[in-house]
Amino acid sequence: MSRLYICMYHYTRDLKHSRYPQIKGLDTALFRRQLEFMKSNFNAVTMEQVTDAAEGRSELPENALLLTFDDGYADNYAFALPLLEEFHVQGSFFIPGKTFAEHKLLDVNKIHYILASADIYELTEDVKKQMDRYRGAEYDYPATEELFSEYAVANRFDAKETVFVKRMLQTALPERLRNTISSELFEKYVGVAEEQLAYELYMTEDQIRTMKRHGMFIGVHGYDHYWLGNLPPEQMKRDISKGLEALDEFIDRKRWVMNYPYGNYDRDVLEYVRSEGACLGLTTAVRAAEIGKDNALELPRLDCNDFPPVSESYKEK
Repeated sequence: MSRLYICMYHYTRDLKHSRYPQIKGLDTALFRRQLEFMKSNFNAVTMEQVTDAAEGRSELPENALLLTFDDGYADNYAFALPLLEEFHVQGSFFIPGKTFAEHKLLDVNKIHYILASADIYELTEDVKKQMDRYRGAEYDYPATEELFSEYAVANRFDAKETVFVKRMLQTALPERLRNTISSELFEKYVGVAEEQLAYELYMTEDQIRTMKRHGMFIGVHGYDHYWLGNLPPEQMKRDISKGLEALDEFIDRKRWVMNYPYGNYDRDVLEYVRSEGACLGLTTAVRAAEIGKDNALELPRLDCNDFPPVSESYKEK
């Protein structure tokens, strides 16, 4: 059995000089300091090494560390890739197919940019008003305050109002209504065309090819970035299959790695990805992984904020 620390990143950028400094990401200067710490205190491994270890062909070194990056952001290409190469560390990048196949903004990113542009209390009231406005004629869902009581629960990164907004616009409301409300709020608070931001935000196919050519690992993150465990089985299978097709050039269809959007999955998801050739799966359960003990399709991860110079929470996991 080998202990493996899997670190999860999303945005990596020069936050201070970006158009949206309130986006929750790791600033480039902090990322460099974090890589310096990791090189001194861990043994960085590749996804190929982890796969071999999970299949019993080898063992990982002590203090093994794997770096993973979710969602296929262009700032991973612009800022993370050069630093990973400088420190001789492989990154594993998990890319929703829609981001480069259609160049359309994912709902999860609409929400990120709305949250980065709005006062959270004003935004919460706006979301409630929209829910009340659309309830009844076409859409049926519980009372707004009932949903607020159920979903507005703070977590280790977000206040309860932020969690409420995210959950309403990510999964709790009907999908078509979520899209409608998110687009209306995006236009009000962010004020740029969704298509324009999509082209700025995500990696292109050529950039993904460059990542692969430079030794980075490319993995699957669905197609539409859905909460897969909440979908009807046929829609879940369709989304994963579309993600596989979009990434076909970059992955081994007989031995690929799944990263569940939002860390959300169920038994049907596990069975389907296994049947389609997945050899590893990454979750958002917060602890170090035990290769050989944990289910290979349910490996936990730590957040980049669990490591210095942000914190030393990784020691507690």
